[in-house]
Amino acid sequence: MKNTAITSPVAGIMRWGVWGANFTTAQYREMIETCLQYGIVTFDHADIYGDYTTEAEFGEVIKESPSLRHHMKLISKCGIQMVSPNRPEHRIKSYNTSRQHIIRSVEHSLQNLGTDYLDVLLIHRPDPLLDPAEVAEAIELLKEQGKILSFGVSNFLPHQVDLLAKYTLIEYNQVEISLMQPRSLTDGTLENCMRHRIIPMAWAPLGGGLFTDDSHPRFRAISLAANELAEKYHTGLNEILLAWLHTHPAGIQSVIGTTKIERLLQAKAAASIRLEREDWFRLLAASTGEDVA
Repeated sequence: MKNTAITSPVAGIMRWGVWGANFTTAQYREMIETCLQYGIVTFDHADIYGDYTTEAEFGEVIKESPSLRHHMKLISKCGIQMVSPNRPEHRIKSYNTSRQHIIRSVEHSLQNLGTDYLDVLLIHRPDPLLDPAEVAEAIELLKEQGKILSFGVSNFLPHQVDLLAKYTLIEYNQVEISLMQPRSLTDGTLENCMRHRIIPMAWAPLGGGLFTDDSHPRFRAISLAANELAEKYHTGLNEILLAWLHTHPAGIQSVIGTTKIERLLQAKAAASIRLEREDWFRLLAASTGEDVA
């Protein structure tokens, strides 16, 4: 039986293709092999990345070297329909979580990635027209066929998770969490994850680039506190920002959307750092601009 556990950090692939670095196949290969060399084995995709091209570009490496697949775990997401020349049948950007769309999307992802299964499938966004029984039917069929091993959601609020969890097992919820966006601490998302034993994955865990924007109103306060703590813990700024997430008892995993291996190695180092309680609250106060009540 395949091991479905996902380890932190996760390499986010969104910017590897035309939405970012526009890697050649050789550059994809170099990045993949370097990640695997350093024990970063999980790669986070979505069918829409690169206007529906990035999965296939990544998959060229697997098709050339099928043995690489045995050393990696693949996540993909579906449910968003983008208007794109690569999907001329889409007339308007919308969501689609129908049974037919989920199954068709998975089959496209498998073909593009050069694999016969995904380790994890996520529904990319909450769909106002989501029928939980229909989603569950698609997921259970895909599991029975061995095409997906685990299932989760992305950007779902607690009440949306609760509804779908009555019909099928949810193991992951990928949401935006960082010191720049700590909303999940107070909207019930992380408590809901712990209640259902769902693993939360943080996208944009380093603030989506805002930590390099010194005009942001919270940049200076967070950076000052994080840099001082970096000295205390003998590490770097990014490691402290990520350690703040990993210290939370929900077991947050970071999805690092970068094209630079050094950022992923920083994330790997951060995975073993746990902040002292007062240090954690110091960063929270820097983020919110006030002490807790």
